[in-house]
Amino acid sequence: MTSTFPNISISTERLVLRPFDDLDIEAFAEMMNDELVTTWTSVPQPYTDADARTWITELAPAERTEGRGIVFAVTEFLTQRLVGIVHLQNTNWRIRSSEIAYVIAPWARGEGYASEAALAAAEWLFRDQKFERLELRTAADNTASQQVAQRIGCISEGVLRNAWIVRTRTEDGTWAEVRTDIIVWSLLPEDLEGTAEQLADVDGFTSLADWN
Repeated sequence: MTSTFPNISISTERLVLRPFDDLDIEAFAEMMNDELVTTWTSVPQPYTDADARTWITELAPAERTEGRGIVFAVTEFLTQRLVGIVHLQNTNWRIRSSEIAYVIAPWARGEGYASEAALAAAEWLFRDQKFERLELRTAADNTASQQVAQRIGCISEGVLRNAWIVRTRTEDGTWAEVRTDIIVWSLLPEDLEGTAEQLADVDGFTSLADWN
């Protein structure tokens, strides 16, 4: 029988990680239309309210119920405004391993939210769900996401050559796809010791994610 994650919320000093709901559709679509999100992920472009609704009401819930992962809407504790998303995906229950991806809205970058949210998800995964490994993959030129990985204690394990496609603006304003390397990072339970005290403000855009 396939294991599944519980339908829960996680609180930090400034953030709440919770399930998405219908009220998030407009803000989520706006966030996913950001140029940097388009660059580093494979989300549809433009990202419509219909895309957001399908993700929030169908695809994200199926991740959890089918045991493939869990999706968190990341909101500010005080304002309840949507600041991003954390996605645990490609979960292997036998070896207790999952992969993390994250996106932070343009207006919320520079506040350390990506590190805070990713660390909260990792701590919950290890301590409450007894997982033994969390993996993160970043495009070779996505230095912001790499900084987040380093801040939460991830260890770089190597490079997968020519293994991802990113999008870049052309001179005529359209998008072109180009191949790039990806860096593989890992986080183990013992890597978290002392990490919370070392966090600093970092702009966090995304790790590799496939939200279609």
